[in-house]
Amino acid sequence: MMLTDLTLAEARDALRAGDVTARNLAEAHLAAIEALNPRLNAYVTVTADQALRQAAAADAALAEGKAGPLAGIPLAIKDLFCTEGVRTTAGSRILEPFVPPYESTVSANLLRDGAVFLGKANMDEFAMGSSNMASAFGPVENPWKRRQDYAAVLVPGGSSGGSAAAVAARLALGATGTDTGGSIRQPASFCGIAGIKPTYGRCSRWGVVAFASSLDHPGPFGRTVQDCAILLRSMAGFDPMDSTSADVPVPDFEAACKRPVKGLRIGVPREYRMDGMPEEIELLWRQGLDWLRDQGAEIVDVSLPHTKYGLAAYYIVAPAEASSNLARYDGVRFGLREDGEDLRDLYERTRAAGFGAEVRRRILIGTYVLSAGYYDAYYLRAQKVRALILKDFTDAFGKVDALLTPTAPSAAFAQGENMDDPIKMYLNDVFTVPANMAGVPGMSVPAGLDANGLPLGLQVIGKPFDEETVFSVAAAIERAAGFSALPSVRAGH
Repeated sequence: MMLTDLTLAEARDALRAGDVTARNLAEAHLAAIEALNPRLNAYVTVTADQALRQAAAADAALAEGKAGPLAGIPLAIKDLFCTEGVRTTAGSRILEPFVPPYESTVSANLLRDGAVFLGKANMDEFAMGSSNMASAFGPVENPWKRRQDYAAVLVPGGSSGGSAAAVAARLALGATGTDTGGSIRQPASFCGIAGIKPTYGRCSRWGVVAFASSLDHPGPFGRTVQDCAILLRSMAGFDPMDSTSADVPVPDFEAACKRPVKGLRIGVPREYRMDGMPEEIELLWRQGLDWLRDQGAEIVDVSLPHTKYGLAAYYIVAPAEASSNLARYDGVRFGLREDGEDLRDLYERTRAAGFGAEVRRRILIGTYVLSAGYYDAYYLRAQKVRALILKDFTDAFGKVDALLTPTAPSAAFAQGENMDDPIKMYLNDVFTVPANMAGVPGMSVPAGLDANGLPLGLQVIGKPFDEETVFSVAAAIERAAGFSALPSVRAGH
């Protein structure tokens, strides 16, 4: 087996047993990046020298018996997490020259535990997108291929598409992502890997470039449920620098992966059965329920009646918060500056040159819904709907321990498909958005293939701060599915 084919858990155990060194692992992944990244464009910045220094420190710590839980593990960091001394662009020209003088809390936690950072992963600009076509640094290619149309270049999903593609293609053992409306779970589904959006407040947002502050959830990608559990334990924790960070204990998520699901009540929200949903996704959903039933879980029908309003409410709340957050990018303090005849002209020229079409669209929507005369009609009403969505989940979790749904309404689509219709693109988030509106944890786990041989994911949604049950149920599905299909494009193949 090649070193890049190890899971994160396998690599951790091999490092501790002395079967491999952190330098070996780092060099193998850097070689894979050099070979494949020109094609996949999963990384916008590769930090080879830094990675080798961190690997040397990990090897020294391992030799002294002082290694952290992630010592020597090579990771990709979504280019939304500020990294001290390393360019952080958020996928945007407006931040192209920005080198933060500080480290985000999540990435600092990973470094504290000995992780090795390979580089910064490509993403949709300011995390706005479901395809990774909206990056200022070019689209990311999904390493999977259609059986019947091998020439088609598929999207990896978004906005964390670079992170997902890097893990799937064996260019990292794990990665960080952020999920505002599905941006961890949908790319995980499209790329045939696991990814979890934890409860809002479980992972600090300090040092994460903001899209929509009340909806942004940092979380991990891994090739297995166990790998995600290992990463989340290091990433999570209370942070006094983040006013929305939750002061709750961080449990042993890895141990939770081994918990049986016997006796758990698994809810099936009837509103997730949508008109026009592909039959193969409906069949996979039923199969997932059968797998859990076979392991002793009880399947219960539940209702989330306000789900149908979730997407519409999200596309009011998220752009409104984005228009406020992105007002800071004006060419005065940091990032891109386009000189103008006066201050207003400088603002206009800088923002016109720095923001892409999707970001401009969402800023305009957000500014409109927050404007005088429309605030009550749109933003305030959307927040009331959001409260009703949370109540639906609260009511459902009074009857069940977790919910099972599809992750996305389709497998990965090709670059150029669906792109001319923003509304159709927004519908990619129809199954994932409600969990963001409610702030509850959700995880995508690869569970099957469509007729073209592309991966499909199932989504487990849990109670607030009950990621342990989410990991337990997701691991049960993973064991039953036995998903072993591999992407066509990956390191060493």
